[in-house]
Amino acid sequence: MVKDKLPDPYAEAAEDPKVKKKLLERYNRMVYEPGEAVGVVAAQSISEPATQTTLRSYHREGKVGLEVTQGLPRLIELFDAKKTPRTPAMDIYLDAEHNNKEDARKIAAKIKETKLKHFLVSDSLDILNMKLELELDKKQLETYDITGDAIVALISKTIKTADISISGNIISLELKKEDVSVKGLQDLRVKARNLHVKGIKGIEQAIVELQDECWVIKTLGANLARVLEMPGVDMTTSRSNDIYEIARVLGIEAARNSIIKEAITTMREQGVDTDVRHLLLVADAMTNDGEIRAIGRYGLAGRKSSVLSRANFEETVKHLIWAAANGDIDPLESVIENIIVGNMAPVGTGTIKLKIKE
Repeated sequence: MVKDKLPDPYAEAAEDPKVKKKLLERYNRMVYEPGEAVGVVAAQSISEPATQTTLRSYHREGKVGLEVTQGLPRLIELFDAKKTPRTPAMDIYLDAEHNNKEDARKIAAKIKETKLKHFLVSDSLDILNMKLELELDKKQLETYDITGDAIVALISKTIKTADISISGNIISLELKKEDVSVKGLQDLRVKARNLHVKGIKGIEQAIVELQDECWVIKTLGANLARVLEMPGVDMTTSRSNDIYEIARVLGIEAARNSIIKEAITTMREQGVDTDVRHLLLVADAMTNDGEIRAIGRYGLAGRKSSVLSRANFEETVKHLIWAAANGDIDPLESVIENIIVGNMAPVGTGTIKLKIKE
């Protein structure tokens, strides 16, 4: 049975004459004149204030210390479309049922990656018997509901080169090979300490914070696909600052929205009041072919169809030599190449061509 279509509150509001009038006024304020160089204006509106932003790479995120990249370095990360951000982070929101402090802390504990080193009181090398001894922290094991035998099973599954035994809360590892060196034991120690025990790989920290009556889990490290699968997480509002991860998990439209949100948030935090429409234009250009493209020489600027336009940006000689070798022709359709050759640029009044019949 087909359900009745639910009423759209926005459609109802739009029928109100006062709302219509306000929408029309707002639309007219946003319209630009034919021939206006919106790309140049957008570039100027973003780049000039960006030079006034702080050069400090980090700032404290939240009431507890999570240091995330902000300011000019963050804008460079976004517009250069870096594959991985310097400090990946997530804001994880909870659904209505789990929106309380206790559940938020439980989910944060499940999300945070815990390694074997977090369950150790100490680790030491027994040089006399040439073995590694790990002393387990009983309180930590109880907190995370893990037994010593479970830790032994995990080590046995991961480290095949050592014989493992447990006595009380001390685990002993002895390398199987005949020639055992101190360096070999040190390598074994490092490998054992970094064994993944619980949580989601890559999420180093997870703190719980109250924001506008919502409990939010802020993380250092990102793994959006795994987090969205967890019960209690609100999939519609949780987000990552890794635009490539968002593109993989949620699609290119979500990545476009993330570029806009990250850029405008970074600029607003620096006191820069750039019109969001300029960022909308840049984000559209970066994602319009279904993939995230950087703005620089290996992205949008390097993929322009015009030879002179590519040569104008960077690597001038390379582009001109390739164009000459391939016999490329420049149709002189855009602004930059017409300025280079001294023609009237097709911008502003230059977009109009008049023919006079004598």
